[in-house]
Amino acid sequence: MKQNSYCPGPVWYPRQRLRRTLVPAGYWDWLFDTASLTRRITDLCPDRFRVHVLAQAWMRPIASEVQALDLRLGRYALVRQVYLVCDDTPWVFARTVIPRQTMMGPRRRLAYLKSRSLGAMLFADPSMRRGEVEISKLTPCDKLHAVATQWIPETDAEIWGRRSVFHLNGRPLLVSEFFLPAIGRLGL
Repeated sequence: MKQNSYCPGPVWYPRQRLRRTLVPAGYWDWLFDTASLTRRITDLCPDRFRVHVLAQAWMRPIASEVQALDLRLGRYALVRQVYLVCDDTPWVFARTVIPRQTMMGPRRRLAYLKSRSLGAMLFADPSMRRGEVEISKLTPCDKLHAVATQWIPETDAEIWGRRSVFHLNGRPLLVSEFFLPAIGRLGL
């Protein structure tokens, strides 16, 4: 679908500002589950789960990511985009933004995850603290919608997602996870 010339980008809402009736059936529990998403998917998809890396590069985060991480505009960060896949079907599009200062010392390993799960690493780290979960939806006019749906035939659908700032030893990174149509069809 062609992008509009003006699209303000996704608007992120904390849970208390989001009415449950606005969220399509089947997504609410996924959006507000504070446990490891990787663990939840691997429990549903044992031996058939994998992480498919779409891209990982140093780039400028989008405006809402800059704001969430309190970065200076124009700064580069490591951006990782992946699908969480079950049975060769993408269930989740995840985008992680890691500021340069977060990758000091032992956290340099974040740059070398390849197809390993970031979530598994985060939830295994005893220093990890998770910030508030915020909810949004991508529409076809959002730039990230095209990236999130590049392997998905249902490209006109809105895609609901969540994001949180995680802190490892006090250093931030932003994880955004968008639940693709396969999740909605699970009816869980």
